[in-house]
Amino acid sequence: MRPIAWMLCLSMLLCSAVTFAQVRWKDLHALIYTRNGKGYVHENRAASVEMMKNLSKEHGFKLDVSDDPAIFTDENLSKYDLLIFSNTNNDVFDTDAQRTAFRRYIESGGGFVGLHSVMGTERNWTWFKQMLGGTFSWHAVNQTFKVRTLRPDHPSMQGVPALWERKDECYFSKELFPGIEVLMVHELASLNQKQEAEILKNAGHYKDYYPTAWYHAFDGGHVWVTTLGHDIFNYSEPVYMNHVLQGIRFIAGKTARRSLGKAYATERDTPLSLFQSK
Repeated sequence: MRPIAWMLCLSMLLCSAVTFAQVRWKDLHALIYTRNGKGYVHENRAASVEMMKNLSKEHGFKLDVSDDPAIFTDENLSKYDLLIFSNTNNDVFDTDAQRTAFRRYIESGGGFVGLHSVMGTERNWTWFKQMLGGTFSWHAVNQTFKVRTLRPDHPSMQGVPALWERKDECYFSKELFPGIEVLMVHELASLNQKQEAEILKNAGHYKDYYPTAWYHAFDGGHVWVTTLGHDIFNYSEPVYMNHVLQGIRFIAGKTARRSLGKAYATERDTPLSLFQSK
């Protein structure tokens, strides 16, 4: 590589790192959404909201809290730099108009952070499951198991242990979207093998490791998901709090150029533009 080209690449990398490091927290406006549809409701939602309020206070960003799907309109969502779906489950919108508004927010360049049972959200909406990176399949019994960092160089892995032994639910998913960039993995051998048959069944073509957390750029937006965070006490654990904070920080650094003019969906199931001929 020529010296000038090398210097240009190095400069771009440095600028990217500086941009990430200098997220302007005081300008950040986030929404944490905790709606659950019919079915199992996690008891950790209040604790997750309290965690987010503490992070908001500590870092100086504005936070709104809601479980009302009526907030999902083009106009209202335009004020948010990112949306945090904390332990949502099953159908969390009342109308397809709300679903379309959510989708258009993502298409506009919006940010999304999903926590734990978000994986069980909107199980009958293909686009949403693709946006998430998959949909809930099964979890092993709550137990202590090992999680390994697959991409320690990724910005959202700052301060996350390379090997993290923790008590949690080990989630498995189906309909995995091939575009996700896996950041952390479950070490399947560390699970209680009394459930070996179910582990093998739900791991599918994965063998020793299975996705725990991931990121992907999807349909114009930016998505970061962790399947960890079942227990109430998780939301006061410094290591878990940092894990979520780094995901928020990473996504916040990606959403500065949102524009509703980029959105193209006119209904919830408008064909995904990734696969449309130009």
